[in-house]
Amino acid sequence: MATKTSPLFGSHLSIAGGMTNALTAGEALGLDTVQVFTKNQQQWKVKPLDPAAVADWRSEIDRLGWQGRTVSHASYLINLASPNDELWEKSIALMVVELERCEELGIAFLVHHPGAYTTSDADTGLTRIARAYKEIFKRTKGFATVSCLEDTVGSGSNLGRTFDELGDLRRRIIDQTGDSERVGFCIDTCHAHAGGYDLGTRAMADAAIDELDAACGLANVRVLHVNDSLKEMGSRKDRHAHIGEGTIGKPPGPSGKPKKVALKDSGFAAFMNRSEFAGIPAIMETPKGDDDKGKPYDAMNLRRLKSMLD
Repeated sequence: MATKTSPLFGSHLSIAGGMTNALTAGEALGLDTVQVFTKNQQQWKVKPLDPAAVADWRSEIDRLGWQGRTVSHASYLINLASPNDELWEKSIALMVVELERCEELGIAFLVHHPGAYTTSDADTGLTRIARAYKEIFKRTKGFATVSCLEDTVGSGSNLGRTFDELGDLRRRIIDQTGDSERVGFCIDTCHAHAGGYDLGTRAMADAAIDELDAACGLANVRVLHVNDSLKEMGSRKDRHAHIGEGTIGKPPGPSGKPKKVALKDSGFAAFMNRSEFAGIPAIMETPKGDDDKGKPYDAMNLRRLKSMLD
């Protein structure tokens, strides 16, 4: 389990067969929290939550003592930056549904990708997101769930690659809504590394986290996604790998070729030990399944993350 000085370890787990199945699986793995989809993330239309399922979920959360720490990921269909009015309005409506479901379930954090500006430009896209939030927060007035803007690798026209852009977006949202408490950040280690922030060593990652602090404020980082990157630093390709098996922890050596460092010297160690991240969900979105001995990969990745704690 997490210590008072470490993040809350979690994983994105399936709700197939019932939402509480994710909680049961998380408990069995020795996790401190979970991240889930509350609906099919590839569908616009969704049935309302079953009251019995909500009661069961809340009962299990109470039993586990996981109040205020669970996470949901919003649908990938949502694009609040879209210049297409029809898609933009559909995205607003679905984001409202996502927040309503989180609020009903008592899920504290809703993570989502900022959006892609497609045929417009970055400034227009950022403006569209902020305007969308004005309507979203109006329709969900008084909700407790915090919306967390996730950093991206910056492929195509996707916004949110740089910490400066994320910080700018949050300020624009606050200007539109007047509400700073309901919007924070989710920082994904794979996305940051593949997006151009070198997390090869602990010192490099600490420097990147300092940049994040200057641009966004670490107090506003409410969730971490802890994933290794299959592709190299700056590749702009979003491919997750098991902890210690990707390019994080493989900085260039004297010859320029990658040189693997010990886990405790890798960029992950910086995220695991920064006091500002103590007590926030650190969610593994690493490949699922079992190893050749039948042990869950999540258990392996959890063990590796815990081995880096000072």
